[in-house]
Amino acid sequence: METLIFALILLIFGFYSYPAILWFVFIGVYSLTFFSTGVLFWIIFALLAIVILNKEVRQHFIIKSILNFIKEKGLIPKISKTEEQALQAGTNFIEADFFKGSVDFNKVKNEKITLLNKEEQDFLDNEVEQLCAIESDWQIFQNRDLSKESWEFIKTKKFFGMIIPKEYGGLGFSATAHSKVIEKLVSKSQVLAITVMVPNSLGPAELILKHGTQEQKDYYLPRLAQGQEVPCFGLTEPNAGSDATSITSSGVLFKDEKGEIKIKLNFEKRYITLGNIATLIGLAFVLKDPDHLLSNEENLGITFGLIDSKTKGVDNSNRHDPLGIAFVNSPIFGKNVVISLENIIGGKEGIGKGWQMLVESLSIGRGISLPSVSLGGSKLALKVVSTYTQLREQFGLSIDKFEGVEEKIAKIAAFTYLLNASRNYTLDAIDNGAKPAVINSIMKYHATEKFREIINDSMDVLGGAAIIRGEKNLLAHAYFALPISITVEGANILTRNLMQFGQGLIKSHPYLYKQVLAIQNNDIDSFDTVLRKHIALSINSTIKSFVYFISRGKFIKTSKELQAYKKRLIWSATSFTALSNFSLVLLGANIKKKENISARFGDILSWLYLITATIREFENSKKQEDKILVEYICEYGFYKIQEAREDIIQNLGFMKILLPFIRLNPIGIKPEDKLNRKIVEFLTNKENLNSLCSGLYTPTNKKDPLYKLEEALDLQNENKQILDRIKYAVKHERIKKAAFLDMLEESHNVGVITNEEYEALKLAYNKKMDVIHVDYFKDKIYKQQR
Repeated sequence: METLIFALILLIFGFYSYPAILWFVFIGVYSLTFFSTGVLFWIIFALLAIVILNKEVRQHFIIKSILNFIKEKGLIPKISKTEEQALQAGTNFIEADFFKGSVDFNKVKNEKITLLNKEEQDFLDNEVEQLCAIESDWQIFQNRDLSKESWEFIKTKKFFGMIIPKEYGGLGFSATAHSKVIEKLVSKSQVLAITVMVPNSLGPAELILKHGTQEQKDYYLPRLAQGQEVPCFGLTEPNAGSDATSITSSGVLFKDEKGEIKIKLNFEKRYITLGNIATLIGLAFVLKDPDHLLSNEENLGITFGLIDSKTKGVDNSNRHDPLGIAFVNSPIFGKNVVISLENIIGGKEGIGKGWQMLVESLSIGRGISLPSVSLGGSKLALKVVSTYTQLREQFGLSIDKFEGVEEKIAKIAAFTYLLNASRNYTLDAIDNGAKPAVINSIMKYHATEKFREIINDSMDVLGGAAIIRGEKNLLAHAYFALPISITVEGANILTRNLMQFGQGLIKSHPYLYKQVLAIQNNDIDSFDTVLRKHIALSINSTIKSFVYFISRGKFIKTSKELQAYKKRLIWSATSFTALSNFSLVLLGANIKKKENISARFGDILSWLYLITATIREFENSKKQEDKILVEYICEYGFYKIQEAREDIIQNLGFMKILLPFIRLNPIGIKPEDKLNRKIVEFLTNKENLNSLCSGLYTPTNKKDPLYKLEEALDLQNENKQILDRIKYAVKHERIKKAAFLDMLEESHNVGVITNEEYEALKLAYNKKMDVIHVDYFKDKIYKQQR
């Protein structure tokens, strides 16, 4: 019994992270009181106490040896210069708490919510609505371009200047406003959204604003804001995609005939959005100084330049065809293109700082633009699928009543809520001054991947209506465009396998980066401090993880709202910390090479964030009717965390012996089928559906396919009682079961329905059939279609 009590008290010490001196005091007193210990025990005990508790002795006999061993064996991840710049570029956010095994729900809930100001809201309600009304997505694809009216409207109304401050002639919008503009535009057309998105994402405006000289800001920013310049950014090359540091485009410093230092550029870029029509090209290249005109170094590093597209040697006359999506995308070539030093972003001070500029600016595309595109597309898909499945009948039932369809619709709805919640949390952080690099990579990956699942499920549910192209098909072009989002701003495979956990482990772990620096600088004192804290964290998280596993987190204290999920979230975070620290000990520097294990840790980290954002959204919105969606997301997310944990442990050698125990008491399992039916029923309430799909463009043109779809459902619901009366008459053989119009006619003739009801139901049926029918074309016209 004494031994059991002894072990339990040690668990308590570890659970509450008591200092080492208390451990020794307790062990000594308890051993003296309850155990029969010999002289050898006390000699070893005293030596351990002296070595561990005395700083000078500890550092001389233990810390110095550990440091040397780690350096000799290469057990600590090495950080290259480019990785160092990436680590310094952004700021830590809530993921740093996950690496400590904690979640501060008060801090999460109190992250200041960004509200649109009057100017931003007016722009959404007017200019954005007008632009959506101008365009037809079908006509964009037929013309392979936006209309001239749209181009002019985009430029004059400063759509390209949303991120440019007002003092430079831009709109000066918040990240939240920027996102909501893209979200609404994409619900009308992917091409429209991409065209507006890119100049407000990674490109000359963002780079000049943050890193340009004052002269560059004063000249270029007003011109970009007012549409006098159309920008593009040339980064990707045939052999430099996600690995942007491998670019081979070069600029060589030389003196011209006047003795002025110039740069001669040679480059080949591809996948450049707006490249074909750009007037101002932002270009990434490696600057070289073979004659040492500016430096003793020959290779001065990645540098960004600004080039007038009309400059001699520039060729942007070609176009790519990205899966038939009609946005402007092209290769750009340059041969012996000469520019001045003034064309370097940041001037001479910007030489060699291109990679640093890039990683700082990538947060816009990863954290704002692409998640906004995915969210807008998801809301549109949800609106179309939910409405269509209530209208469409098979075997005498609307197809949303079938369990297989219910399962798809429920996931679409839940993922849409999830994307909105995580988008809002991320943008609030960005608008509050954070630059959450790790979270932005999580957002890029999961927003695009969840949208992929949503679109694929939508296509399955809609069947033939989704695969036949034409004006009535609202989702086909989004389906075609989806792989583009998956590929840009860092391919998703590499984002998951290398960036989320790989970057987060070093950047967001409370002690690892400090340990790396201490080892590199041979700083024994600093290494001693952070190593002790790291060991304490590992012990604490391991013990907590064990206790939470046994108790399923029952005794964790949290606020009452969604309490069960908050407890499981803390349990999951603690387990994540313990498992990641153990993996570090087991794998050392090789953890970066174990890409699949890193990816699974990234999955856990991602779902910790996504679940946290979902809980925050619910608590802040106070819409109790949304709770069923939150339940689905949490259950699904914890199931994914459990899945990732099992996969990690299975691939950590001897650790796989723990798998049966992990599976016996899982953190999560798949959502139950009954949730699917509840969510589908929730969506039949028009207010619930519209709330979930808020922010979409709502057409007023009666010829618009989305308008027709919603109108048909409204008419069907308005006449539901009349329709039920006819079904009742058929069931009791007052009229014969036949084609609907025949039954309608007979019901009218025998007095089941009135003249007015007959006309109303006939109109509703015709509207329904209009949206259920798919497009078809005369052969000659079809061959002319794009």
